[in-house]
Amino acid sequence: MHNWRVPTYEYRCKDCATTFEVRRSMSESSAPASCPDGHDNTVKLLSMVSLGGGAGGDGAGMGGGGGCCGGACGCV
Repeated sequence: MHNWRVPTYEYRCKDCATTFEVRRSMSESSAPASCPDGHDNTVKLLSMVSLGGGAGGDGAGMGGGGGCCGGACGCV
């Protein structure tokens, strides 16, 4: 058994406005997904991925100091 991480993709249903997540392989990332209520009119949302920092957990080697993007945009 492999210990691979399966990405989670976020979707929104256009019929009932429900936001939900689906865990699936990257090769299936563009496949349609039905909402929990069974509607097929859904869209995959753009998600921001957060990656862990370097040794010591201080973000070293990740482009700077903090926030969602390493501090390049000024977010903290």
